[in-house]
Amino acid sequence: MERPSLRLPTDGPVPFWLGANYWSRTGGPLMWRSYDGDVVTEELRTLRDHGLTMTRSFYYWPDFHPEPDRVDEEMCARYADFLDRHQALGMATVPTFVVGHMSGENWDPSWRGGRDLYGDVWLVARQAWFVREMTRRFADHPAVAGWLISNEMPIYGSPPGEPEAPREAVASWAQLVVDAVRAGGGTQPVSLGDGAWGLENTGQDNGFRLRDTAELCDFLGPHVYRMEDDPVRQHHAAAWVCELTGTFGRPVVLEEFGLTSAFTSDAGAARYYRQALHTSLLAGATGWMAWNNTDYDALRDQPPYRHHAFEMHFGITDATGAPKAPLRELRAFAEVLDAVDATRCRRAASDTALVVSSYLDTLYPFTRPEDRPYVQRTGRQAWIAARLADAPPAVVRESDGPLPSGARLYLVPSVKQLLSPTWFRLEELAREGATVYVSYSPGAHEEQRGPWYAHLDRLFGVRHQLEYGLVDPIEDDEVVLTFERDLGSLTAGATLRFRAAGTSDNRVFLPVEPTDAEVLARDGRGRPALLRRAVGAGSVVLCTYPIEHMAAVTPRVNPEDTSLLYEALAVAAGVERPVTVADHRVAVDRLVHEDGRSFVWLVSQCPEPLSVKPSLPAGARLLPLDGDGDDSEGGARGAEVEASGAVTLAPYGVAVLRLVTP
Repeated sequence: MERPSLRLPTDGPVPFWLGANYWSRTGGPLMWRSYDGDVVTEELRTLRDHGLTMTRSFYYWPDFHPEPDRVDEEMCARYADFLDRHQALGMATVPTFVVGHMSGENWDPSWRGGRDLYGDVWLVARQAWFVREMTRRFADHPAVAGWLISNEMPIYGSPPGEPEAPREAVASWAQLVVDAVRAGGGTQPVSLGDGAWGLENTGQDNGFRLRDTAELCDFLGPHVYRMEDDPVRQHHAAAWVCELTGTFGRPVVLEEFGLTSAFTSDAGAARYYRQALHTSLLAGATGWMAWNNTDYDALRDQPPYRHHAFEMHFGITDATGAPKAPLRELRAFAEVLDAVDATRCRRAASDTALVVSSYLDTLYPFTRPEDRPYVQRTGRQAWIAARLADAPPAVVRESDGPLPSGARLYLVPSVKQLLSPTWFRLEELAREGATVYVSYSPGAHEEQRGPWYAHLDRLFGVRHQLEYGLVDPIEDDEVVLTFERDLGSLTAGATLRFRAAGTSDNRVFLPVEPTDAEVLARDGRGRPALLRRAVGAGSVVLCTYPIEHMAAVTPRVNPEDTSLLYEALAVAAGVERPVTVADHRVAVDRLVHEDGRSFVWLVSQCPEPLSVKPSLPAGARLLPLDGDGDDSEGGARGAEVEASGAVTLAPYGVAVLRLVTP
């Protein structure tokens, strides 16, 4: 099954965007008032010398649009000089038009007068006019690589505490301002700059729908700044959002990501950037714009830094312009992109599919808002577990229609709700030869608490023993599954252990008795916990515990034993995994070049140095990117390759190697 891996729509070879969101250290959002071209050149040169090729820049709206029918020509002249300095250094930029929100503060033009940004016809027309006029001035400049309509418009148009904007109003606004780019002569790729925070990615409806945006725009741009309770989930936070966003058929640019050094050490910053860059690449991203280019210590008396002190230190350079750890990681990542010729690579196909319930992104009648983020959190945990099982899955949205054929293993983790036809489709997929895995969950709350399954007993070959209105609590702090039959890589007698977690509504199990199913594993009290029913050429596997949800709500849990179960399912299903590692603290994935070369990523989630020996096809070898196998110093980009085939990874290290087959 193909995983989305798309490119920006330009002529000829497509460059990956690798750059930074840019405000000069001389002024931050007010830089255009005190514009210093020499400092700009110095800052841009530092970025370029570390492998960055572009920036995202901003028309601070109050300065560039001081009156409803006037653009400030002096500001435009300074921006023209800014573009010229990019061109002189061989760099490009993506201008952002409606910049009313920035770094913890909203700024309005003096003439807005509290009008609604989406619904007031006059104000929408003023925005469209501004977009058209700025595009007309700069569309022909060779340094302009693309356009962004806004900066995080959802929290400018609907600040916290105010009602969210209606979908229809947002979609209409978006149509008009995107059309204004084209009316102004802009032919470069365009997107909204909204952050991709809407219903389809978060379960929370802010009016911005990715389905609508994908119809209008050339790429989609997540903004990711997660506060997490598990290092592995944090390392995959941006990647998971890129994976979800990629299901809408547009290139994904990680438009904003990063961290403030107020919240982490230098080593922690390096680790986060390294993991976020590589895991998001493997999740289909084709562009990265770090937030942001520099620190702002000298602007401590200026909003927003006066009241959001941590915002001063998101820079990849410090306030003197010296590189910080994140910029060094960006340089190393740029070297990898160049070494693998990433613009001509695609993601390797996958035999594993992760099914995302439509109850994440569809507002069904008489359902609860809590249902949606529950799907998102559980899906992310399952996706991470599958990656750690070296079976990186294609993400399939139920809302896109009947589930597609093509996978050997379908994962449906900790699910309460699917549409009735989908349950029958899962049985069809099993009948065609797939292994379909479902784990039970009664959901996030007490309302209609239980399995919304179309034909539970028949599908799984069991008789459930539920009592109406009640749940069956998990009695023990640890759920132990002991296998009494072989399943793939797990043999009879093997045990898996899961920390019990959740609320009184969902720290529960599904009591069943087998009819047509065989019991693969029992829990610590002797009850059936994992069952398999043969269906046609395939099978369905039922787990009676919500193991993915339990992990999703447990701090510092990863890696955990769900990945061992997924590996066993992958082996049993015949999932193709050309390169694997036995240690589930290391995830394996591949990119495939159009000339047939295959590049292997080993991504460690271990805080200590770790030596692993990948399992390879007969006669195959893993070699450094820039050598013939005898270079063990840096050639693996973060690892040492020994003559025995063992690879030593640095703490939280990433190794990128060539897979050479006979």
